[in-house]
Amino acid sequence: MELNSTQLTAQFKKQVIDKYTIYNSLFAALPYSGVANVGAMLPILLEACEKGYEKEKSPAEIIDNYFSQHTDVCSEQEKLNHLFKYVQYIERQVVLFDAIEDAAFSSLHDVAGAGSLKSILRDAKLLKKSELISKKLEKFKLRLVLTAHPTQFYPANVLGIIHDMGEAIGKNDLTTLSQFIQQLGLTPFFNKKQPTPANEAVTLMWFLENVFYHSIGTLYTKIVNEVFAGKYSGENTFIELGFWPGGDRDGNPFVNADTTRFVAKSLRSSIIVCYYRDIRKLKRKLTFSGVDVLINELEKKLYENVFTPEQAVPITKKEILDCLVNIRSLVIEQNYSLYLPKLESLIHKVMLFGTHFASLDIRQDSRIHHQVLQEVHQTLLEKDGKGILPTNYSNLSLPDRLRALAKLKGRLDPRGFDATLTQDTLQSLYAIQSIQQTNGHLACHRYIISNTQSAIHVMELVALLMLCGWDEYLAHLDIVPLFETIEDLANADGIMKMLYADPFYKQHLAHRKFKQTIMLGFSDGTKDGGYLQANWSIYLAKERLTAISRDNQVAVIFFDGRGGPPSRGGGKTHQFYESLGNRIEKEEIQLTIQGQTITSNFGTIPSAEFNIEQLVSAGVSNEVFADNEPQLNDKDRQTLNTLSQLSYEAYLKLKHHPQFLTYLQKFSPLNYYGKSNIASRPTKRGVKDELSFSDLRAIPFVGSWSQLKQNIPGFFGFGSALKTLKQRGQWNEVEHLFHTNSFFRSLIDNSVMSMVKSNFELTQYIEQDSDFRDFRQIMHKEYILTRELYLELTKDASLMEKDPLGKHSILLRERIVLPLLTIQQFALSKLQQQSLDATLKEVYTKLVTRSMFGVINAARNSV
Repeated sequence: MELNSTQLTAQFKKQVIDKYTIYNSLFAALPYSGVANVGAMLPILLEACEKGYEKEKSPAEIIDNYFSQHTDVCSEQEKLNHLFKYVQYIERQVVLFDAIEDAAFSSLHDVAGAGSLKSILRDAKLLKKSELISKKLEKFKLRLVLTAHPTQFYPANVLGIIHDMGEAIGKNDLTTLSQFIQQLGLTPFFNKKQPTPANEAVTLMWFLENVFYHSIGTLYTKIVNEVFAGKYSGENTFIELGFWPGGDRDGNPFVNADTTRFVAKSLRSSIIVCYYRDIRKLKRKLTFSGVDVLINELEKKLYENVFTPEQAVPITKKEILDCLVNIRSLVIEQNYSLYLPKLESLIHKVMLFGTHFASLDIRQDSRIHHQVLQEVHQTLLEKDGKGILPTNYSNLSLPDRLRALAKLKGRLDPRGFDATLTQDTLQSLYAIQSIQQTNGHLACHRYIISNTQSAIHVMELVALLMLCGWDEYLAHLDIVPLFETIEDLANADGIMKMLYADPFYKQHLAHRKFKQTIMLGFSDGTKDGGYLQANWSIYLAKERLTAISRDNQVAVIFFDGRGGPPSRGGGKTHQFYESLGNRIEKEEIQLTIQGQTITSNFGTIPSAEFNIEQLVSAGVSNEVFADNEPQLNDKDRQTLNTLSQLSYEAYLKLKHHPQFLTYLQKFSPLNYYGKSNIASRPTKRGVKDELSFSDLRAIPFVGSWSQLKQNIPGFFGFGSALKTLKQRGQWNEVEHLFHTNSFFRSLIDNSVMSMVKSNFELTQYIEQDSDFRDFRQIMHKEYILTRELYLELTKDASLMEKDPLGKHSILLRERIVLPLLTIQQFALSKLQQQSLDATLKEVYTKLVTRSMFGVINAARNSV
């Protein structure tokens, strides 16, 4: 039964807040040495922070007053020892809260409520549209792509503890929970050295094996049973997984062809281990004559493929399925269908995951492809006097250059080139072929081109593929251009129009059944143009790309590069997909999920199954019930255009302010992301020592604003735009748009979430800084303005009023980490002191870095 707001609040208090209060007391026994009564002192520090900010004290004043008034600690070293222990303690409080909230998930969410399959099936039956649901699902697909960006601060061993704690909490097993809490106190929370891409891949495979394998398998079976009444023979698997660690080369010099091959091999091993475990369980049930022989043979082959893969004959998806289908026939015909559901559950998983588990995407920047192509041309020109490009190539028209690139063929030897980048790029193209041959075509069938700004960028990759013997294999590869900046989004349809007209590319599309995947980047779009402009630009780009694709009889599939927070395309993602208009192709939903979002939305089997089902339902209901949702009319579009342009102008003015980047570097931990050892990829592009805005990656950019509790990328400019329309007498048009269009409402809702996670009291002390006072006031005034106009527009008394669960969770998490944020700001202020000696500077740098982990984990979708 779906609970109302009051009931949800009461349930949240009972299942989360009260349990946290009780179980938090167990932390008093945490095995910390050197500082007594950390658990008893921390509430005093929290109270000191809350009262201090009420009195507009600075973080440094709050920390100094706390030590002088509540402790007998005098030396700076002793103070630092205390602060590090507080950081450790709070990190583990966040883990406890995560585990409690995860354990309470099923009691706080109605799995048969709005957005569930049962819900849309009920609505479809009432509207006599039941048949449309099954027809849509015969072709609709959801693709979740796991990425390894630096947003996940829990190492694999901590993930395991969270999982086990959740089970103990669900059983109210205090004895076991106490042991887990002590284990947590002794377990390191950070990497002592920077992880490799292979490390990141193995960490993410924990989720594949322990969560996605089970939740997606269960959901597939649910769709077959509830939508198709158990009789589904179609090839569409409804849900599939993608994987970026080991394949995403964009700006990561540590990913190479060997990494890609290792990860593909590990994915294969991981899924076969899952099958082996299930077969072992089935073997104890399916003990029937004839069946036992088949299951023993399959168990043996799986064992050999897992434990002695070098000697074993690689087992294929078809081989596994054929054996299981034969077993199913014997179970049905001779053994009364005993344990049939368990057997069919495994068959469904094999259909879903094959021998690849998740499709490994390859991604690289277009500028690298251009550089490699030129290197190949120049090297061959110097060796034999004949390069690969026409002598007048640079003077040719764009269509002629496209034709010249399409004619290239060969089988280059990577060892024949001096540049490491050239060697590895060519080796990676050969690696894709070998992965497909071993794990099947779905194992690695997409190549994403970052920074696509011209049709030539797509054809340069095609040329490199053909020079590596891909003429026979190109039919098995999707080439995916990625458009990110506001300018690139505006030009995207023109680029695709030129590609669709190119004879070679048109032939390639024919091999791919005239399906074209196009990736759109929310993160860099927001960094480039602000929240509203980025989202509206992507919406319009999708409409134009849909139109040009339909004109060319191409089925376009949009792949959304989304991060965790609303400012990077995150937030309530399923609401976004429900709101897309009929001018946008929506045969599939494809999106990236990363770091904290994996943990928070897909970290347990119940939450993963719920959120994946919500996304599947969003994709289905968007089309089936499209006539119930008013479409954007010309007046609405004009209102959105005006709002977007006004917010864009306000954001650009802020972004081009001379203090924009220096403010972030001085008052946030931006400069310390690279020291945190949380990811293999550098935090900025390029090799220059000096940081420029263009080189700054979206993740540390957004994450730093989040740590500062001024979530500028999630709201800035929206308030100014609303104010201008109100002054022009067009407020009624904004209200009409809000009440009639779910896309605009989803933008408001997600932006509001960013604001609830903001806390300008933390940086009130900057008002005393004559250099940066005025700049901070610009942002604070925009925050106040935006909050006031949001409340006026929504008619709510407070932000996130209609999402009590989300709001209570955020506010409690923010309260837990308030001392951590204060410690971070205190350490940053110390690092500004010129008189600080080298030893203390190193210690305070470590304190800033350590404080980042708990803040990020508590926010769950901050980067």
